[in-house]
Amino acid sequence: MRKIIHIDMDAFYASVEQRDDPSLRGKPVVVAWRGARSVVCAASYEARKFGVRSAMPAVRAERLCPQAIFVPPDFARYKAVSKQVRAIFARHTELIEPLSLDEAYLDVTDPMTRLDDGSVPSATAIAGIIRAQIREETALTASAGVAPNKFLAKIASDWRKPDGQFVIKPAQVFDFLTPLPVGCIPGVGKVMQQKLETLGIATVGDLRALGAERLQREFGSFGLRLHQRAQGIDERPVEPDQPVQSISSEDTFARDVPLSEIEPMIRQLAERTWTATRKTERIGRTVVLKLKTAQFRILTRSHTPDAPPASLEQFTAIALALCERVDLPPSTLYRLVGVGLSGFRDGVSMIEQPALFSR
Repeated sequence: MRKIIHIDMDAFYASVEQRDDPSLRGKPVVVAWRGARSVVCAASYEARKFGVRSAMPAVRAERLCPQAIFVPPDFARYKAVSKQVRAIFARHTELIEPLSLDEAYLDVTDPMTRLDDGSVPSATAIAGIIRAQIREETALTASAGVAPNKFLAKIASDWRKPDGQFVIKPAQVFDFLTPLPVGCIPGVGKVMQQKLETLGIATVGDLRALGAERLQREFGSFGLRLHQRAQGIDERPVEPDQPVQSISSEDTFARDVPLSEIEPMIRQLAERTWTATRKTERIGRTVVLKLKTAQFRILTRSHTPDAPPASLEQFTAIALALCERVDLPPSTLYRLVGVGLSGFRDGVSMIEQPALFSR
């Protein structure tokens, strides 16, 4: 059985700002550019008490917390700290799967960690050691979840935030999952949650009781995955060095709408996707627009500009322009829209590549 740790830095960007500027400590800090179209990259725990959350429009954050201190993001600094943290992970295992600058999965089934007497510590002890090293070497805090698989470890890392640790032992899995809201399962968004509610499903226990056959009949292969997660099953291994290939956001409309009404949702999804891309060191080039008609026909349109989009405004403008390449009748109704960025490459290679041909 695997021993998986999910490490999640606490309010990472905001905590770095508070660490480096003592005047910000204990105050509501929002990491975001100001402006009507800006979104929140991170919020300190002091700001979260007012309801401020990541990916929220900055103007809404300002309304919720007028006394918030807005700090423009400094991704170069955040990436440098992230490298420090990953170096700490590497002392304990080679099986590290970064999810973003501020979180990662670690497989410590066969760890490199040794205690003073030469013995191998438990996964719980290793998580505690890692958190202590992060605190000592970066002056930041991290939360950890320890469990037999990635799905459970990620849930556990949220359980005692901030600066906490929670363990789900194999014998505790069923009892732990049973009362949780079904929305804790990855892939269960608001629309899916509403569909499950019509079947009388509100908790993971309800989902488990429905059975695999019924779930597959209702939701196909995704239904089988839901059944597995309800059992606490997740066979996905920790995959080191998996480079980001694409990042996207999509949403289903409450009612089917024509293309002429989709612009506000495209802008919202573009902001969400752009914020997510800021958490990787790689740079994406290709903007992708995805549409699903009321008849479930899927269309994708993409564009690769000469230079990667350098701002949210550029990214959004390209996504909106892709609507002009949709050649279905104006009366066509759509049930879903998605906005993504793909064609990711390492940032350094993207910068250095033009120099190869500039002489």
